[in-house]
Amino acid sequence: MTGHRPSPEPGVHADEGGFTLLAPEGTGYRVDLTEDVFAPDNPLLAEYCEGRRVIAFLGPTVDRLYGDRLRCYLSARLADGSWSVRVIRTGERQKTMESVQEICAVAKESGLDRRGVMIAVGGGVTCDLVGFAAAIYGRGLRYIKVNTTLVGQIDVGVGVKTGVNAFGTKNMLGAYHPAHASINDPAFLRTLPDRQLRCGLGETAKMAIIKDPQLFQVLEQHPDVFRQPLERSPRVARLQDYVLRGAMELMLRELCPNLREHDLARLVDFGHTFGPVIETASGYRIAHGESVAIDMAISAELARVLGLIGAEDCERIVRLISGLGLPVHDPGTCTPELMQEALRAAFERRGRRLHLVVPVGIGAAAFVDDLEDVPPAALEEALDALAVRPPEQRSGPMAVTH
Repeated sequence: MTGHRPSPEPGVHADEGGFTLLAPEGTGYRVDLTEDVFAPDNPLLAEYCEGRRVIAFLGPTVDRLYGDRLRCYLSARLADGSWSVRVIRTGERQKTMESVQEICAVAKESGLDRRGVMIAVGGGVTCDLVGFAAAIYGRGLRYIKVNTTLVGQIDVGVGVKTGVNAFGTKNMLGAYHPAHASINDPAFLRTLPDRQLRCGLGETAKMAIIKDPQLFQVLEQHPDVFRQPLERSPRVARLQDYVLRGAMELMLRELCPNLREHDLARLVDFGHTFGPVIETASGYRIAHGESVAIDMAISAELARVLGLIGAEDCERIVRLISGLGLPVHDPGTCTPELMQEALRAAFERRGRRLHLVVPVGIGAAAFVDDLEDVPPAALEEALDALAVRPPEQRSGPMAVTH
């Protein structure tokens, strides 16, 4: 329900319907969990629109799956003439300033004023594009995220960052712009392709590896937790709810004290040091969740080489990643030269400190802060350890094209 208001006490507050976050610097927002968000008798989305003029943006696939239901919902719940739906191009190659400008042009042509609302219905790319457009259109507009992918629900949907790729760099341009509402409907996950589910499980594993040994164990025991038949048993439903809510809450609690990244040492950057370079250098052949998985495996093996984690825990981490159907190595991008370049890029981006997140146990992590703390020979040894793993553990079922 939309009646929730941030608690006066900073922190993350969980309830049956989701989570409320209030950061110490004053930013507050809500992440909702609901069933059948586009059912005409579900008031949640309409109440967040508050009678304002609305434009909903979604990609072609989401339009094919849910576009008719969205239009029926808006027609039933909002005033005639107050809303429209536009289909936009999606995919990592479309995550550009040109796409953001096109969204802004649609808003202007539609007469969207400063009280208007943009709705993003889709995965991370759609939400990043619409969120960035909302941040700069009229110097800031409300927007609502309806997250349809697993990555979206546990990662993009719970944070405040928006952005696009530019100058050959992942998410080079962007803004901190909290959504007015972020809505997660687990039913969306039932229509996701297997590859997208695996990518979301990669982000879930990220939080388990650095923060929660119990969630780690659940993923070890149930690597197919979201790859179940449409008709879920009550047991499967409870398991999925535990994993989904657990990953969301872990991310929110980690983000809350440092929401706008005044401190550039962030545990949630695990998987995001080597990963952006791997993803970009592959021409986006490697999806975001897959690049995060490879990065986590490299970081785990590097921690082992540096004596920061035991061999047994390192092996559990790498086996969990590959057991989720994700790659731990890519011969085209995981070269010592390119991975050294990734370290240098992260060093420059993070205020000339490396802040490389590495696991130091199951559910625990630490930072390697200086470039000189990662000798080239250590990085090469870590890469070699992953390159010689059996093919079924090493590469995962990555698609050739994105």
